[in-house]
Amino acid sequence: MASGAGLHWIVMSLSSLNLAARFVLQHYPAHLQPRTITALDNRGGFSGARLWRVQCQLGDVCLRAWPPQATRESLTLQHEWMRQARAAGLNFVPLVHTSMAGTTWIEHDGQLWEATSWMEGKADFKLNPSAERLRAACVVLARLHESWKSGQTASAPCPGVRRRLQRSSEWQSLLASGWRPAANVGQPLQLLVQRATLLLVDLVPRVPQWLESWTERTFVVQPCLCDIWHDHILFTGDAVSGIVDYGGMKIDHVSVDIARMLGSMIGQNREQWQIGLSAYRTIRNLSAEEEALAVALDRTGVIIGVVNWLMWICRDGRRFDDWTGVARRLHALLNRLEKEHWTCAPA
Repeated sequence: MASGAGLHWIVMSLSSLNLAARFVLQHYPAHLQPRTITALDNRGGFSGARLWRVQCQLGDVCLRAWPPQATRESLTLQHEWMRQARAAGLNFVPLVHTSMAGTTWIEHDGQLWEATSWMEGKADFKLNPSAERLRAACVVLARLHESWKSGQTASAPCPGVRRRLQRSSEWQSLLASGWRPAANVGQPLQLLVQRATLLLVDLVPRVPQWLESWTERTFVVQPCLCDIWHDHILFTGDAVSGIVDYGGMKIDHVSVDIARMLGSMIGQNREQWQIGLSAYRTIRNLSAEEEALAVALDRTGVIIGVVNWLMWICRDGRRFDDWTGVARRLHALLNRLEKEHWTCAPA
């Protein structure tokens, strides 16, 4: 079930949040004071973040209230990495604004808030896919990775592999204890949970098999987005105008980002994967081993993505503003599992 802080966040009224947003903006310089402020409802995604579009003297600004699990330490590090990318000339990364106290975040009523530049464009790759747009997204991702590799010399097994193995083990232990997924929500989502449960019976036990050869191999690790998918990539025409939502950032291997992004954009289509990987390699070297790791991470990542949704909904009792969006997301993941014939061994 939701924690006390989390429950408080869920039940806060929109009017209270709007008042809090105006109070938080008072901690920023005069050029960031709002002329108009517009709540963006559930545009913060599934994390529970809340967003506002603020018109001010400087131009449009995105004000974000992070959910209670965000910490000062994680947000400070995230902002440091975003500033590092901006310093490298990557203007598709939002500019993080500084408060009058010199911080990149404001703490108010148990939540952390940030103000960043508003990024123009539309996250519409799924509606308007093209090879040119795919190449543009992969080039941008490679440029981000290049901006973050400076000084990164640590080698370690891929953390993304470890997370998938831990989650698959957790799922198997839950089932062994007698627990079974059951959703106390509307019928469409209940049917999706039932469909997912049947698919996972065969697929989750394969995750350790598909990742076995990667558990001991070491790679250079560095800051990565770890949650980049098509909804976070803004386009203006065929050009990428913005990459948004850096809340999942952590130290990992770049193959994690490649897998997450390409899988969400083009599924398992290997011809299009090669188009994307070739574009990525024009900026950053990528070995055959790293490409193979990305393929393994994509496949197992979708399986664990379904596991995550079922655990959040059925075990943890998480609540979401947009249950229709949750159902749509789970449906898309299940379609990949069913249509891409993953009962076979990976290529």
